[in-house]
Amino acid sequence: MTSPEWTSGAWPVRGLGPREGLPPGLFWPARRGDPDGPTEWQTRSGAFRSTGGGRWVPADVGLSVEQRIIEAAARLPAWGAVTGWAALRLRGAHWFDGTGRRKEPLPIPIALGTSHSLRAGAGIALSREIVPLEAMSRARGVRVTSPLWSVAHEMRKADDDEAAVVAFELAAFHDLVSVAELAAYTETALGTRQGVGRIRELLPHLEENSWSPAEPVMRLTWCGVGFGRPLANRPVFDLAGHFVGTPDLIDPVAGVYGMYDGALHLAGEVRQQDVAKDAAYRRLGLEGVTMMAGDQRQRDPFAVRLAEAYARAGRRAADQRRWSVEPPPWWTPTFTVSQRRALTPYDRQRLLWNRRAA
Repeated sequence: MTSPEWTSGAWPVRGLGPREGLPPGLFWPARRGDPDGPTEWQTRSGAFRSTGGGRWVPADVGLSVEQRIIEAAARLPAWGAVTGWAALRLRGAHWFDGTGRRKEPLPIPIALGTSHSLRAGAGIALSREIVPLEAMSRARGVRVTSPLWSVAHEMRKADDDEAAVVAFELAAFHDLVSVAELAAYTETALGTRQGVGRIRELLPHLEENSWSPAEPVMRLTWCGVGFGRPLANRPVFDLAGHFVGTPDLIDPVAGVYGMYDGALHLAGEVRQQDVAKDAAYRRLGLEGVTMMAGDQRQRDPFAVRLAEAYARAGRRAADQRRWSVEPPPWWTPTFTVSQRRALTPYDRQRLLWNRRAA
């Protein structure tokens, strides 16, 4: 049961407050003298550590990504909310792990407006944009911006277009936003805010069925070197309608599929499964290409291998192509956010296990 636990003036942000809503293992910072806060002796003895702004947590509390967000949120004044990737993380979007491309810790994005005394630094990135009340709620007891505002914030502030696309697709993985919702939101809520033009330009390039941060990078690279846009995580069937596998990307017209091999795919059972799938795809007449982790830093080798795969596929006779991406009647499609949201809890558990494994 939820209730308005926090009120300033005439407006509430509904939901359990931080002391009631935080899951086990996370600690809301307290001031000296608070009922659940440390004594002066405890802070001097090293039993508690400072989180800034005169607040403390026990010294043995680890700095998980969620705890970092909580400690930044505790410094919020009466108005404002956690936004961007951090708000999405608190809503359960685990792909937002709080690190950048070089695995450096990212600052926690906070939206405060213009009238505040909090300063950037110490792991906090401030936005002076005024967030409308309807774009704020609570997640895990913390004031956060809505999924659409949070995704739009990440896309508008991203270092480049590729990072903006990745941010959207990681949120869509968790069914927090759809392309149609984002398109409408840019027109109805964002107006002429800085960076909205980028979102509008990228809308045709967004995908709702990426399963990892690397997949949109591979797809954008694929299209960037001149080949047609492949389908993302589309199941492949033989001509009898039997399921064969789900490659990360596939161009069903050319007969070329793509897979990303990160550290998880380099050894053990996962590697055995990958080799078996590759053999099964080749038996159907498909030609494959693999992107490795190093290809994200230098794309040319992948582009060469992709061109070679297209050349091999082009030499195959039509009667050698024995695949289909059209699901048989018994298959339940989960390619879009709307399709996944329509699933029952039982079907989500049954049909989306492979996405969780990704």
